[in-house]
Amino acid sequence: MKRHAPLLESAASQAPACASSQADRLAPTVTPDEYCQDKAARSGSSFYYSFLFLPPEKRRAITAFYAFCREVDDVVDEIADVGIARAKLDWWRAEVARIGSPEAQHPVSLALAPFLVGPENPAAPVARERLLEVIEGMQMDLDQTRYLDFAELRRYCHYVAGVVGIVAARIFGASDPRTLDYAEQLGLAFQLTNIIRDVGEDARAGRVYLPHDEMQRYGVKVADLRAGTSSPAFVALMQFQADRARDLYASALASLPDADRRNQRPGLIMATIYRTLLEEVARDDFPVLKHRVALTPLRKLLLAWRTWVFGVPARIGQGASRH
Repeated sequence: MKRHAPLLESAASQAPACASSQADRLAPTVTPDEYCQDKAARSGSSFYYSFLFLPPEKRRAITAFYAFCREVDDVVDEIADVGIARAKLDWWRAEVARIGSPEAQHPVSLALAPFLVGPENPAAPVARERLLEVIEGMQMDLDQTRYLDFAELRRYCHYVAGVVGIVAARIFGASDPRTLDYAEQLGLAFQLTNIIRDVGEDARAGRVYLPHDEMQRYGVKVADLRAGTSSPAFVALMQFQADRARDLYASALASLPDADRRNQRPGLIMATIYRTLLEEVARDDFPVLKHRVALTPLRKLLLAWRTWVFGVPARIGQGASRH
């Protein structure tokens, strides 16, 4: 993960300024929607490719929500001083309370306001408490660097990915409550794929998301991850993690009601891209301790187009038992 330390004297006094510094620089020249669009485009994330096929209003909503997630995620990834990072997350909690009011300060807040649940818009797709849950996941990254077992890890994944899946599904259009269960499972599968892909990078940054009890079971040590030392035991551990992610992909896709399948095509695009990435990593025996495996933008775009037109490839919905 990227790290740098801002030259700030006091977390308490500087948090509001640092929380919106980039936005303040851009505010005179861009609209809130343009700010969010730029934030999403520059991220290089697979999520961005699924937005391209949406109608304008849904694209505005998901782009604003994604920009919010990027803003709070950057707090953890780009601020080395934990005290400043905590103060900045507190600023964002206060800003979430201000969304929809004249006191809202950040372009992302202004872009999110039309899509936030409120007395005048009870059917809106973005609930304020969901935004706070995403922030809670970022707080866990500041407070916790190891996870004892998968139950602990799953709680973290719920906040940083499951919640994101639920909000995204509501934005795309969910008429059946089961669609939100599908979306949460799919979000968990995405996060487990990220953990597998980034295991070496995260370990060198001081974070290990692989459950401690499972590392012990396979005889893999944190020092091995940091040193980039692969082994048959490491490959077996990662295969176990990949199988868990595959099962989540299969379970999620099987639980998506047919009535919502068309609306949920952006999520299905992400499933195709992320599952393809997972298989790319697994095919080469998990070289993730040495380098970060990624799909090219052109390949992501092609996968997105094929999924939008033809649906999810059959192999994407297969669980671990078929591998």
